[in-house]
Amino acid sequence: MTLFESAQAVAGASGDGAIDWAAVAEAAKAATKPGAVDVSEAEAEAYAADVRDARTRLREVSGMTFDVPNTIEIQNRHHWLDANVETFERAFDPLDERTEVLPGVASSLNTATTAGALAFVSRHVLGQYDPLLLADGEHGLYFVHPNIRRVADDLDIAFPRFRRWIAFHEVTHAAEFGAAPWLSDYLEARLEDGIAALGEGELQTDAFRELNVAMTSVEGFAELLMDEAFDGEYDDLRRKLDARRKGGSPLTKLLKRALGFQLKREQYERGREFFDVVAGDRGIAGAAHVWDDPENLPTDEELDGPELWLARHQDA
Repeated sequence: MTLFESAQAVAGASGDGAIDWAAVAEAAKAATKPGAVDVSEAEAEAYAADVRDARTRLREVSGMTFDVPNTIEIQNRHHWLDANVETFERAFDPLDERTEVLPGVASSLNTATTAGALAFVSRHVLGQYDPLLLADGEHGLYFVHPNIRRVADDLDIAFPRFRRWIAFHEVTHAAEFGAAPWLSDYLEARLEDGIAALGEGELQTDAFRELNVAMTSVEGFAELLMDEAFDGEYDDLRRKLDARRKGGSPLTKLLKRALGFQLKREQYERGREFFDVVAGDRGIAGAAHVWDDPENLPTDEELDGPELWLARHQDA
């Protein structure tokens, strides 16, 4: 998961009017057990080693030049909430400028729905690559340790192997953003435009459509790289994780759909199908040209017709 995907989920839950972000953090934490994060020094080093190994393998497979973030945090759910709420507050600032007939009621409703959205996400997110949306500084990798351990147990996967899989997945995002210095600003601008439009009572479909197309490219390329770079058997991991994305109780499925988790699954599948065709024709290095320039991103039409992208980039 990336920070942009988390913010997109909150955008869908915020509605109109101001949000009390201090109350969001308090309410989300109250609704969510933090989970244990008492990792040993050896376990912490194992996380770091997985990240280093993923960087080496992804460089070899993709030919892309990138580095991993200096900040690698092993978090519980409350840590993840703290790391995200402040950034979301800056991103959603335009909503504070809109006045309502009943602003107190609007604020209470928006605060409650946003807190619920973040609490739900905090119980499901496994790792996050954070390009520090709307803030200057180092990029970071977050691993939500209690969620990774719980899901490994639920799926009957050895924890060290599952932890390594999650590390490889998040480092693929670091590779993409590292190879495309423009990508963070590109996504940020579209998220800001969409949120600003919400603050005016409008749905800026172009901004959110472009954000979705870009994130579909991010997730699809990550899926391609994962399968090429992961240094172990992964068929059962892929199968079990795909089933998890589609599964859950009826209520969980409803919440996932409401918060865009269904959209995220579609991003994985649609993006992967696009890059399978492109990489099949041009190789991974050729597919990586998507990150050379914003103009190289596929359009919405090209995602479903990769031959159109190939024709547009015959020299790639």
